[in-house]
Amino acid sequence: MQKFDHMPLRKSNWEIRIFSIWNSNISCFSLSVSSCVNEFITPRATALMSNIDLFLENLFQLANDTDSDVRKHVCRALVMLIEVRIERLIPHMQQIIEYMLLTSQDTDEAVALEACEFWLMIGDQPICRDVLQPYLDKLLPVLCQNMKYSDMDAITLHSDIDDDHDVPDKNEDIRPRFYRARTRQQNPMMSDENSTNNFIDTNNNSTNNGEDRAGEDEEDDDDDDDGATTEQATEWNLRKCSAAALDVLSNVFRDGILPVLLPILRDMLFHENWQIKESGILVLGAIAEGCSYGLVPHLPDLVDYLIKCLSDKKPLVRSITCWTLSRYSTWIVHNEGQQNKFLIPLMSELLKRILDANKKVQEAACSAFATLEEEACVQMVPYLKQILETLVLAFRKYQAKNLLILYDAIGTLADSVGTHLNRPDYIQLIMPPLIERWNSLRNDDKDLFPLLECLSSIATALQTGFLPYCEPVFGRCISLVQQTLETLGTEANMDKDFMIVALDLLSGLSEGLGKLILMLFLLSFLVCFSKQKVRISIR
Repeated sequence: MQKFDHMPLRKSNWEIRIFSIWNSNISCFSLSVSSCVNEFITPRATALMSNIDLFLENLFQLANDTDSDVRKHVCRALVMLIEVRIERLIPHMQQIIEYMLLTSQDTDEAVALEACEFWLMIGDQPICRDVLQPYLDKLLPVLCQNMKYSDMDAITLHSDIDDDHDVPDKNEDIRPRFYRARTRQQNPMMSDENSTNNFIDTNNNSTNNGEDRAGEDEEDDDDDDDGATTEQATEWNLRKCSAAALDVLSNVFRDGILPVLLPILRDMLFHENWQIKESGILVLGAIAEGCSYGLVPHLPDLVDYLIKCLSDKKPLVRSITCWTLSRYSTWIVHNEGQQNKFLIPLMSELLKRILDANKKVQEAACSAFATLEEEACVQMVPYLKQILETLVLAFRKYQAKNLLILYDAIGTLADSVGTHLNRPDYIQLIMPPLIERWNSLRNDDKDLFPLLECLSSIATALQTGFLPYCEPVFGRCISLVQQTLETLGTEANMDKDFMIVALDLLSGLSEGLGKLILMLFLLSFLVCFSKQKVRISIR
């Protein structure tokens, strides 16, 4: 510290005095300073950027600190610097990569997670291929190893409980539901809109730490009465981060990672330990996009293996298999000769899993089936009766949380097969449970959002087949719009999403019924006009 004592305390030198105590032998000082200084990296504070070399010098000295929290902040700082000052790290990149390789295997999972973020961040940088190529044979095994559930995760996720379908969901299990813009993926001749399937699985292994399919999905929160919660196991963690990193790197190196990865994957998929097997299936899903071309010769065997895994005795294996198969749905559906060999068996097994006794498997299967519907479109038509019968049975079996995903699967089916759904026997199957649910929900219940979105797709697909249900549905939508408008600016301000989603359903009705809807609009206008006239007369 004495070497800085002669320096005048100018405003531009405050950080130098911080650095002087950063590497003190007092662990709490090092930790506090690390945490503090890291806050100045992302905003590119001038004082820090002008002393970046001194900062790096001190940072490297702390790299092997015995305090895991200090090492965590070192990793975090290096990850942030990749984004803001990567040019200053390039001269030290070899040492940094070797350090991150070691730290990604730290016994403290929080430290390993911070280190693993490095591979995600550098994967988006132009230098990624050049700097990581020599380390792939060391890095890929580490990422695969980190994708295995820990024993504690397995306990927290109730991996040994196969039958929980009749256990009611707690309120905290269900994430808040918000309105989503109506999108459709149909046969190209029906629509030219397309949607993408986010990389997120229903074992809660999101690799984009972002949105998912049916509000899910998938960053689920389940409480455990023993104090350990599924939220702890399903939040952004080392497993998810490693899967995300492998996804990103597979899109950088493409099939170049397969010579290293395939032998590892083979051992994982056929391992006796179910947790290693499950993580191997996750690895296969993670590389689905980046290695799609190189995997083609192996896909017949892999897809056949995965379809068999849908009947595995472990629910987490069944769940992750649903997600991974959904990642390969394009190949399964669109490759000639594969439809009969794989599409029909996959459809059949997914329908069984939709009625699985385990809620997590139900969720994964429903989401995967919705993805398959988007890809297969009218190829699903010959199997509509079996599909609808299964989805109706799921209505009776599902708890509140999975009902939200079931709505999405039904709406996606309607978008995918279009007017093929407009048959009296199909309508009689699918509409009664939807209307029963519609009647049971209050106007201020946000569970209306996914139901209204589902009905919007159904109304468009059924066209005149929706006429018997049109008047009450139309009337309630108008009521939702009126209630929202009347509460604007008041203390009882109603969520505007109720109005938006109601208008979306009205749009679906108009699209499906065409001119037949005009009479309802006219009657609604006359009723509103009469009410307004009465109010004026009273005044």
